[in-house]
Amino acid sequence: MTTLGTGVLRIRNWLRDHPLALDGALALAVYVAMVVGSFADPGAHHGPTFGTRAPAVGSVFLMALGALALVWRRRRPMAVLAATGVLAVVELVTADPPAPVVMSTVIALYTVAARTDRPTTWRVGLLTMAVLTAAAMFFGSAPWYSQENLGIFAWTGMAGAAGDAVRSRRAFVDAIRERAERAERTREEEARRRVAEERLRIARDLHDVVAHHIALVNVQAGVAAHVMDRRPDQAKEALAHVREASRSALNELRATVGLLRQSGDPTAPTEPAPGLAVLDELVKTLRQAGLPVEVACAAKEGPPLPAAVDLAAYRVIQEALTNVRKHAGPGAKAEVSVVRVGATAEVMVLDNGRGTAGRAGGDIVGGGHGLLGMRERVTALGGTLTAGPRYGGGFRVHAILPLKVRAREPDQPGAAGRTGEHA
Repeated sequence: MTTLGTGVLRIRNWLRDHPLALDGALALAVYVAMVVGSFADPGAHHGPTFGTRAPAVGSVFLMALGALALVWRRRRPMAVLAATGVLAVVELVTADPPAPVVMSTVIALYTVAARTDRPTTWRVGLLTMAVLTAAAMFFGSAPWYSQENLGIFAWTGMAGAAGDAVRSRRAFVDAIRERAERAERTREEEARRRVAEERLRIARDLHDVVAHHIALVNVQAGVAAHVMDRRPDQAKEALAHVREASRSALNELRATVGLLRQSGDPTAPTEPAPGLAVLDELVKTLRQAGLPVEVACAAKEGPPLPAAVDLAAYRVIQEALTNVRKHAGPGAKAEVSVVRVGATAEVMVLDNGRGTAGRAGGDIVGGGHGLLGMRERVTALGGTLTAGPRYGGGFRVHAILPLKVRAREPDQPGAAGRTGEHA
C-alpha cells in the first residue's frame, strides 16, 4: 500500500509539473468517451442501446477536432470554448442523431468557469447553454422537450457550476495561505523589532554604567596620582573611591549582561533595576569625586513611579551628572530636581560650569552617545527631553516623563531626535 501510494503521488506531482501532458491525456479520454457514446442509440424504448448505429465520418472528424482543442484549454480557455461550441453546434445542426461532440464543450466551459471570475462564468455559461440547447431543440428530429435536449441544458449548467465551485475553493485556499504567510512575516518582523529594541536598551544601559563609573574612576585615579607623594592618606582615600566605583561598575555590568542569559540560568540577576531609590548613593559618589551636587527630589513622596519611568529618570540624572563632571570644568556645581507635575514627572539637571567650546553637544561631539541615549530613552516612553546651554553660563537638561507610559512606534523617522531639537 505504501509503494502504491508513493507511485500515485509521484504520478500526480509529475502531471502537475507537466499540465500539457495532463490535458493531452484528458483530451484522449474525452475523445474515446465521445466515440463510444456515438455508437449508442438514445431513442430505444428501454434506454440507450449499442450496435444499432455508427457515427458518420464527419462526426468522427468533429469529435477529433473538439478533443484536440482541449489540449490548449488552460492556455486559451475562452478560445477553446468558442471552438468546441462551434463544433458542437455544427454537429447538432447537420447530424441526426448527433454525436456527443457537446462533451468537449462541457469540459471547456468547466475550464472557463474554474479560471475566470463569477460574472464571466454567468455570462459565458448562460450564452453557451442557450446556444447549444436552442440548436438541439430547433434542428433535431426529436421533440424540443426530449431528454437529449434537456441533458445538454443540464450538463452545460452543471459544468459552469462545478467550475465556479472549484474556482471559489481555490481562491479560499489561496487566501488562507496568504494570510498564514502574512502572519508569519508579521511575527518575524515583530520578533526582529523586539530584538532591536532590546539591543538598544541594553546598549543604553551599558553606556550609562560604563560612562558614569569610568569617569569617576578616572577622576579619583588622577587625584591619587597627584597627591600620592605629598599626602598619601588622601591618595589612599581616592584609591578607595576608585575601588568602590569599580566594584559598583562591575556589579551593574554583571546585572545588565546577566539579562542576556537564559531564563532558567541560576546565575541570572534577581536584583531590581536602579532607580531614584539609589539616587543618594549616586550623588554621594559624585560628591566624593569633587562635584558639589544639590538634590531636590519631591517625586519620592507619594506613590512610587512606574518602573520604566523610575529607571529612565535615574539614567537621565546619572548621564547628565557624568557629563557635568567630564565637561563642566573646575569649580562647577550641579543641581538636580525631580518633581511630579500632573500626570508627568519632570527631571532637571543644572550646572554653572563653563566647560569647553563643544559642550553644547555633550559627549556626542567627541563621538559618544550620551545625549542621544537620553533622548532615545525618554522618547521611548513618550516623553520629551531638551538639553542646551543656559543663559549666563552652564548647561541645562530637562526631561518630561509621562507617568502612564505611551511607547512610540520604533519605526517613526527621527523619533529619537525630535526631543533634542532645542539642544
